[in-house]
Amino acid sequence: MSMHRLGETRSRRTPDHLLQTPDTFVWAPLPGMVNAAACVHAAPALGAAFMQYTASFEAGGKLGSAVGSRFVFVTEGSLQFTSEGHNATLGIGGYCYVPPGLAHTITADVAARAQVIEKTYVALEGVATPKLLIASEGSIPGTPLNGDDALQVRALLPPDVAFDFAVNTMEYLPGASLSMVEVHVMEHGLMMIEGEGIYRLGDSWYPVAKGDFIWMGPYCPQWFGALGKQPAKYLIYKDWNRHPMAGAR
Repeated sequence: MSMHRLGETRSRRTPDHLLQTPDTFVWAPLPGMVNAAACVHAAPALGAAFMQYTASFEAGGKLGSAVGSRFVFVTEGSLQFTSEGHNATLGIGGYCYVPPGLAHTITADVAARAQVIEKTYVALEGVATPKLLIASEGSIPGTPLNGDDALQVRALLPPDVAFDFAVNTMEYLPGASLSMVEVHVMEHGLMMIEGEGIYRLGDSWYPVAKGDFIWMGPYCPQWFGALGKQPAKYLIYKDWNRHPMAGAR
C-alpha cells in the first residue's frame, strides 16, 4: 500500500523550519506563466522574506514577470534568457541574476526545471543596484569550508555589497558534515540537487534526499551530514550584506 494512502510523508512544518518533500508538492501556474507551473516552497505566507519556487516548463514554456530581483538556476533541460542586448542559453547548472525592473523573458525550448528566487530589493545609500549576471556553476571554483576539502562551497553571486542576498552550492563527499551546529540571524532556502544525508533543523533530525526543499528561519539550529555512496549537493539562499534592522521582516 502506498504510504500517501495512510497519510504519511517526510514533510514537516514547524514555526522555524519547513521540510517539503516531492510527494507533497502542489503545482499551479503563477501569473504570466505559459505552459509552465510552479511549486512555491517559501513565501511571506510561510514567514519568509523572500520567495523560492521550482518552475517546471513544458517545451515552449515561459516564466511571468519577476517581483523584485530574480535568481534562476537550471536543474533540468535548458532555458533561453533574453533581455535588451542580452541573449543566453542556460544549461544545467547555468544561472542568472536579474536586477529589479529589468524587462526580460525566460523560456524553454524543451522540457526543463529551475529553481527561482525572487526578493524585494533592499537598496544601500550610495550603492548602485547590481547589474545583470549570467554564469554557470561549473565556472566557479570550489572553496573548502573551514579548510575541509571534503566540503566545497561555490559562491554563485560575487562578494559585492550591492547584492542583498547570496546563493551558493555546497557539495559534500560521503561522510562529510558541517563542523558545527549553526545558529544565526540569516534565513535560508535550500534545495537538495544531488545525493542524500541527515539534516538537523531545530531539535529534530531529518533524512533528506535529492528533490527535497528546506526553509530555515532566523536562528533555527541547523547542521548537515552527507550519507550514501555519492556526493550530496544543495543550492542554498541566504539574506546577506544588509543591517538586520534594514527592510521589514
